[in-house]
Amino acid sequence: MGDTSIISVENLGKRYTLNHQRGNGPSYYKFSDTLIHTASAPLRALKERLKNRKTEKRKLASHQSSDASTLQPFSVSDFQQPSSLSAFQQPSSLSASQSFSVSDFQQPFSLSEFQHSFWALKDVSFEVKQGEVLGIIGRNGAGKSTLLKILSRITEPTTGRITLRGRVASLLEVGTGFHPELTGRENIFLNGAILGMRREEIRAKFDEIVDFAGVEKFLDTPVKRYSSGMYVRLAFAVAAHLEPEILIIDEVLAVGDAEFQKKCLGKMQAVAKSGRTVLFVSHNLGQVRSLCTSAVLMKEGQVALVASPDEAIRQYERQGLEHTAPGSLAGPLSSAVELVDVRLEGGTAGLATILPGEAASLAVSVVLHRAISQLRFTFALFADGVRLCNWEEGTEITAPAGRLDLRCRIPADQLVPGRFALGIGCCDAHPSNYAWNAEAFVFTLLEDENRRGFNSDLGLVRLPGEIQRTALS
Repeated sequence: MGDTSIISVENLGKRYTLNHQRGNGPSYYKFSDTLIHTASAPLRALKERLKNRKTEKRKLASHQSSDASTLQPFSVSDFQQPSSLSAFQQPSSLSASQSFSVSDFQQPFSLSEFQHSFWALKDVSFEVKQGEVLGIIGRNGAGKSTLLKILSRITEPTTGRITLRGRVASLLEVGTGFHPELTGRENIFLNGAILGMRREEIRAKFDEIVDFAGVEKFLDTPVKRYSSGMYVRLAFAVAAHLEPEILIIDEVLAVGDAEFQKKCLGKMQAVAKSGRTVLFVSHNLGQVRSLCTSAVLMKEGQVALVASPDEAIRQYERQGLEHTAPGSLAGPLSSAVELVDVRLEGGTAGLATILPGEAASLAVSVVLHRAISQLRFTFALFADGVRLCNWEEGTEITAPAGRLDLRCRIPADQLVPGRFALGIGCCDAHPSNYAWNAEAFVFTLLEDENRRGFNSDLGLVRLPGEIQRTALS
């Protein structure tokens, strides 16, 4: 890894202006409302014209009846042909009602709006060294994708300065950078041209790109016919093999299957070892930990921490626990048993993620509002809604009213990496008299790189077993 900063971000900010409506009108206007209003505009104008004509006729009849009672002198000129057409023109009010106004076709509702500024990014600063693999993590809405769009020069920043030393290839979402009407072959050359590569350079990498993407049968098919997985495979292959100095990858890899994701991670590691720089956004903390050399933690559009992947992940999980409160128990006994605290204890206290090799236990505190005889607690482990196992207290006790602390060891070494839920419950002498919460605590077990292998991430648990090999003579 070099000491040269290939990416420098200084006081970066991105502000969006949002429009909000005042008053009691509808919060939005449907396209169907506009169509109906426009189509009915001539009918509304005709109705208004007929209404005005009836009003004028009533006024004229009233005027003639008042004139009939008084004899007026007249001359022959009163019966002569009028010299101009103006004598036959309609009254001014009738004439006005025959014309259509542009306002008849305008938006059916009056808009009363005010503007509100929203900072998606604010005062973001960091540097990335050449050959570094930087992971960017954070909760949804933290500003990760906005940051990548600015670095990819898709979106302009509102404030700040960015210095990029080298060509940038980005894979932000399905279809980014591809023309849907062009074939896969044509899009490969198009992306290479955008990166500033000569046609000979693209041809030299063409076979590797097609082989990595696995779309050789559909190479001359317009990419609009591709599935989302085919889109991602070809887009990643193009971005990684055309040798940009900076490779930016968003969460889009989640669209691909597990085999292709591992293939991509291996390619990104090879890209980093070749001296190029990778920016990687993912909610898969195991991938961030295994792939990245450093990490940026984003929070509410700002940089909360720049540190090692392990430290950034720990801080990220602590942020999640700030918004997590223990759930309540349900069941006939829930009025007597209150769940007041659930936390993970182990190598990193207060962490909702278990790292490979860490010993972890779940510490639970409950309050008994009355004495309960023959009370027994049960813990259950769930994965993808499947109950994997139960742990029960060996003896039933008569518990007095007050606080009670419990602890349960989590057999992390026997679990496959993934997301798990721990259920907590209790009952008295009658099993039908119980209190229960199936998701009292949720944690993530990260992947152990040392145990990677064929089908190493399949299943839910790892049971002890033995494989013996006998050589054939």
